[in-house]
Amino acid sequence: MATSSSVLPLPRKADREEANRHGVLGLLPGIALLAVVGYAGKWIEQSIAHYGKAHHKVLPNIEYVLWAILIGVVIANTVGLPRIFRAGVATYEFWLKAGIILLGARFILGDILHLSGISFVLIFIELALALTFMTYLGRGFNLPPKLISLLAVGSSVCGVSAIIATQGAIEAEEEDSSVAIAAILALGAVSLVFFPVIGHVLHMSDHAYGLWTGLAVDNTAEATAAGALYSDAAGKFAVLAKTCRNACIGFVVLGYALYWARKGQAAAIANKGAFLWKKFPKFVLGFLFISLLATLGTLDVKSFPHLAGLVRFGFSRPQITALGNLSRWAFLLTFAGVGLRTSVKDLLKQGFKPFLVGAIGEVVIAGITLVLVLGADRLYHL
Repeated sequence: MATSSSVLPLPRKADREEANRHGVLGLLPGIALLAVVGYAGKWIEQSIAHYGKAHHKVLPNIEYVLWAILIGVVIANTVGLPRIFRAGVATYEFWLKAGIILLGARFILGDILHLSGISFVLIFIELALALTFMTYLGRGFNLPPKLISLLAVGSSVCGVSAIIATQGAIEAEEEDSSVAIAAILALGAVSLVFFPVIGHVLHMSDHAYGLWTGLAVDNTAEATAAGALYSDAAGKFAVLAKTCRNACIGFVVLGYALYWARKGQAAAIANKGAFLWKKFPKFVLGFLFISLLATLGTLDVKSFPHLAGLVRFGFSRPQITALGNLSRWAFLLTFAGVGLRTSVKDLLKQGFKPFLVGAIGEVVIAGITLVLVLGADRLYHL
């Protein structure tokens, strides 16, 4: 992934060079900071809960997810982030993917099937809707064509990852990708405030809310956080729906690469299969593999005697629990990183038009997907 002037998924070139000189040791200060900020968020959540219980008061249950992000934002936008921490803090993207892979232990394959066929239909509707609407909206505001492509891909598939993958494929300017990333992440941050409120007001089920979050929130970290803020079960469904969207990234990026190549403004694709594999998010395969091992460990050999040879490779119940806990720790570092990599000042420098297009698009897409999810929940009882 490339850099952004507002929220940086990976370290700047100087930070990468410094980390390379020191190897793993160069990452430790930043990773330690992620752990401290993440645990501080967890401590605040638990302290508020203990205080309310001890004094018999009903206090708002604000999850550690939001506290960790807020602490990170305060640090990043007051004292700033010294260079020694930057390379390690930027590993939050790695912890996000590691957390999703480990989360597979909490999804036996039967749970994945619970996402239901109608949920997969809604995922494809969201992709087509977002790509089409954002393209025409961007043209209506006379945005640069390749910036429109980046905003469309970012709002339809998986936020930052999709934008960076598309930037290289269509040879867009880095400034365009920075603006698109800033718009997507700024709007993703807003979703952390409004999505849980809307879900509670509408009394949405965990499945319906998680599906809606996975459909409407673009960046994986924010989708995961918005789901977790509602409930643990909603967080699982949000990750699952979002992971399905992520799996489409290669096909969407390939389509845009071919489009711009035909216009003579991007390199031709010689091997489409190799291109798809390069762009495909490999952590999706890790998630499915861990889920398969967890499923094998829960099977009753008497009920599935033909799978007896495979069951022994599955995870035991204690191992499944341990992996699930590790995923929570990984997400703890992830959410801290989201806050620490957010610069409010730089976000404000990007100009209003791309943000306006992104805001209108995100609100419309969120509204339509909400109606679709509520309708599907009413008809099919998600």
